[in-house]
Amino acid sequence: MVSLAVAMGIGRFAFTPLLPLMLRDGVIDLPRASWLASANYLGYFVGALLCTLQPWIWARFRFLPLLAFSSLVRAGLLTTCVLTLAMAWQFQPAWPWLRFAAGVTSAVVFVFTSGWCLSQLARRGVPEMGGVIYMGPGAGIVVSGLFASGMVAWHWTAARGWLIFGVLAFVLTAVVWKVLSGGEDHLAARGAPLTGATLLAPVAQSRAEMPLLTFAYGLAGFGYIITATFLPVIARAALPGSGWLDLFWPIFGVGIMTGALLATRIPGSFDRRRLLAACYFLQALGIATSLLNPSLAGFAVGSLLLGLPFTAITFFAMQEVRRLRPSTAASFIGLLTATYGVGQILGPPLVALLLRHTRSAGQGFTLSLAIAASSLLVGAALYAWMARAYPTVAPGTSGTRKRRRKT
Repeated sequence: MVSLAVAMGIGRFAFTPLLPLMLRDGVIDLPRASWLASANYLGYFVGALLCTLQPWIWARFRFLPLLAFSSLVRAGLLTTCVLTLAMAWQFQPAWPWLRFAAGVTSAVVFVFTSGWCLSQLARRGVPEMGGVIYMGPGAGIVVSGLFASGMVAWHWTAARGWLIFGVLAFVLTAVVWKVLSGGEDHLAARGAPLTGATLLAPVAQSRAEMPLLTFAYGLAGFGYIITATFLPVIARAALPGSGWLDLFWPIFGVGIMTGALLATRIPGSFDRRRLLAACYFLQALGIATSLLNPSLAGFAVGSLLLGLPFTAITFFAMQEVRRLRPSTAASFIGLLTATYGVGQILGPPLVALLLRHTRSAGQGFTLSLAIAASSLLVGAALYAWMARAYPTVAPGTSGTRKRRRKT
């Protein structure tokens, strides 16, 4: 949880609460901020792709040493700390490269922390506790959001904010350094079936299931990223002068933590695809709430609804991957993460394009959020269709449901 708080909550998402400060300091404008965010998401995609290709890389370059998952996580955390500190450097041409590298390391830490922790929990017979680790990004978002709120009140510069977040990342990394002490899980090892977590079995697997799951998961990346990148800026445009503007981002983080914890309480007998459909719908509802009711209450409820399913979506999707591909789960987790990264890359450029071709920033953000909500509804419909087209049964039940004819 702490590892993901550093890599995701600080390394990736500290940019969001600090963006209003950077705009106020005059070091960046909204179109450039969109491209800076995309550089980070492009790095996230590249990092996830490297994780996906790691079995192929180690199979063809056998002279490379087999690294433990925990060693890579350690290296990624240290790199995240350094890159966060470096954003305080007022050399703007370096910023896209720094954010790109931060994206690469956050993906590596996310994939291998997830794989290592889920594997360890499965061996201990408590796989349902895996959802707890996904509280980490929410915790990081809450802390960074509250810090940024104080910085706004104290009229600090964004550069000082990056320095504070970098130091905080170093402190949190030190807390978990001994926990990440190596172990028997190595980079090129194939994932074992997730005992105790896969309570649903496919009636008859289809080659189409994994591509459909991958595509639908990518829609989640696109659907949330516009709000997750520009929420404080959108709130300031809708509610200028309000003293509560900087609390919407921490509310989003609280929603993430709550949703991750609730996900651990859902029995394994529930079809994960139906749960994913419900999560997508909830996020779309959160975006619609902010659009239709741009008030303090609307933004607070919308932020909470957007955050509640955020990491639950990841947890359920990873469980679905381990159900469909138990022997190669690590590589497919990387594939889904890469696809998610593609969705994230597309969001900020869309905002930049619409801001350029609409009469006001408010109109540009409204249209962008409407498109994002629509993509989430498409993903929800796709998961609902998959649950009907590819039914599952709980182990030990007598008989199976007949597979519906596919068109």
